[in-house]
Amino acid sequence: MPIRAYLDGHTFDPEAVQLLDFAFETTRSALKIEDRNEPAKEVIADKLIDLARQGERDPERLSEQVLAWVREASAANLRRSPGK
Repeated sequence: MPIRAYLDGHTFDPEAVQLLDFAFETTRSALKIEDRNEPAKEVIADKLIDLARQGERDPERLSEQVLAWVREASAANLRRSPGK
């Protein structure tokens, strides 16, 4: 599924949308997020769009930044988990 479904009012030129599509699919694949996992896809898309709005256009860096963000969030959740 392309990122276009998540652009909701954000306007990017066609080349940027292509780069975002590539970054979205790369990130989704790296995280093993399947088509039916809509909430996770929306979170990834939102983060990619935010980074692109800040000016990042390299799909590899976009994906790497989102993956790093997910790792940080996961680590923070583990640290807060009771019983740890």
